[in-house]
Amino acid sequence: MIEDIRIWVQAITGLDSEWQARMLVSLIAILLLWLLKTLFKRLIWRKTSDPQARYRWRKGIGYAYLIILLLALARIWVEATESVVYVLGLIAAGLTIALQDLIKSLAGWLFILWRRPFKIGDRIEIDNEIKGDVIDISPFKFSLNEVGKWVHADQSTGRVIHVSNSKILTDNIINYTEGFKFIWNEVPVLVTFESNWKKGKKVLLEIAQRNSDDFSGPAEKRIKEASKKYLIFYKNLTPIVYTSVTESGVLLTMRYLVQPRNRRGSEEAMWESILEEFAKYNDIDFAYPTQRFYDNMNEKKSKAATESAIS
Repeated sequence: MIEDIRIWVQAITGLDSEWQARMLVSLIAILLLWLLKTLFKRLIWRKTSDPQARYRWRKGIGYAYLIILLLALARIWVEATESVVYVLGLIAAGLTIALQDLIKSLAGWLFILWRRPFKIGDRIEIDNEIKGDVIDISPFKFSLNEVGKWVHADQSTGRVIHVSNSKILTDNIINYTEGFKFIWNEVPVLVTFESNWKKGKKVLLEIAQRNSDDFSGPAEKRIKEASKKYLIFYKNLTPIVYTSVTESGVLLTMRYLVQPRNRRGSEEAMWESILEEFAKYNDIDFAYPTQRFYDNMNEKKSKAATESAIS
């Protein structure tokens, strides 16, 4: 019966017995490997509930399945090892010419795996244009949960951005969470020239110390770890208030450490405390752009009044 089936297939497709055998073995290999992949995925799904662990295992199993399948099919269809190398070389040369963009993306993926400029969960920015949290990395693209744009303080927009891996080789990548793990945030507070700015500065420093988490210890430890790989050092890790002057008043800038995803919440806490504390003092007022007109006659400026009378 099997021989009859073979003869019937050969009559329909024109394939001889050797090609039929290879196709059958290939289908069996694909089916067995797919079943093993599915079995491993279900096993991992049952053993762990951690989303990140599930993601890493799922990606690893997928890559292993693809590599083993390609090697198995190459072994089935190419008899000698030298022939495999020769065929793969021809395929690689053709792909390099015809699929340059895909090859660049694949090279970018290998660079991501090797140098790890970012990983799943990191917040990154690409050439000051695209910003988001990394939610997926594949051989040809990585995906970001977008933050910023029309949403303030680096919060999520709800959009997912798919970026070609080739970007990693040509564009500047800014990583918010690599190495140091914290960012510096600044809250500018503008008070009038007539305000008691020294008192205001003292009040702001107390607010910054009270509302910002104490990251000086963990940050110092992170800096020591990061200094093994990068030239990173800071002298002051505690909150500080800087003084400067603008056209409209005295600018008091609060500077403090914050985790990248807590920036908006920390600013809200700071501003609520600032509004409550400044309301207690009559000698501290917020400043804003204003215009002031001088009437020399009414202000009793004698020289100006005399010149005006002569003219």
